[in-house]
Amino acid sequence: MQCRVIAVLCAAFSLFAGVPAALAQTPYSFGVLSQRSAVLTAQYWNPILEYVAHKSGVPLQLKITRTAPESNAAIARGEYDFVYSNTIFLPATAIPGYQVILRPKADTISAQIVTLEDSSVKKLADLQGMVVGFPSKAAFVGYAVPMDRFLRLDIQVTPAFGGNQEGIMGQLKAGKVIAAGVNSQVMRAFAARENLRYRVLWESEGYHNLPISAHPRLPKSDVEAVRKILAEMDKDPEGTRILESSAQIIQQKPPFGFLPSSQHDYHNYIDFYKTTLVKDIE
Repeated sequence: MQCRVIAVLCAAFSLFAGVPAALAQTPYSFGVLSQRSAVLTAQYWNPILEYVAHKSGVPLQLKITRTAPESNAAIARGEYDFVYSNTIFLPATAIPGYQVILRPKADTISAQIVTLEDSSVKKLADLQGMVVGFPSKAAFVGYAVPMDRFLRLDIQVTPAFGGNQEGIMGQLKAGKVIAAGVNSQVMRAFAARENLRYRVLWESEGYHNLPISAHPRLPKSDVEAVRKILAEMDKDPEGTRILESSAQIIQQKPPFGFLPSSQHDYHNYIDFYKTTLVKDIE
């Protein structure tokens, strides 16, 4: 089944508006894991990808699915040429062999189990038998890591899913769930944007933020061109302006930009999947 891609913006946001004729070739798909709304994701990534296309001569086209499980299914089928996701290390999505080429300069992310500041829940054990929210079964720090913690502590919770990170955060804000498993950085940005006060009940070790990876079918010259431009983007005044503008949209904190990276930097993801007690990760 073909990946269902959401139409995210009108023509005013078209990635290829004004791109030189030299880039008129079929663009490479650039998949982004569904964490935020399609509009916010497009507003963040489209200016960055347009910059890379102009500077590198390698055309890129943003692809967003409705949910993280749909994104994982597309990764497992090898549909994306480039992908921004930390779910490529799942056994089910590792078959295409995506290779990490870059990681964000931003601080590491962690799994958190959070509740509202005025909640009666004070510790994880208070959640025994309760409904706890998660983005989806495909979320690494939003589901797999916190659910693994619950299982190791023998705390039984009933999962409720919000589709993506901000979906379940919205349910937490609305009081539809008493607590939620979240990505620490996405939670912090969402809370700042929505004026939401919350408490962290538990936090995991740090994991490098979502990597940018390339499918092994791509020409090495094109992969290297994209890697080079993204790695040097924050050193160029125009690139810095775009990174800062995109960051403001989602309340992202500095530092901005990307660093060259490899699979080795993500060893704790791979180690986690080897030992986790969670068996229903999608």
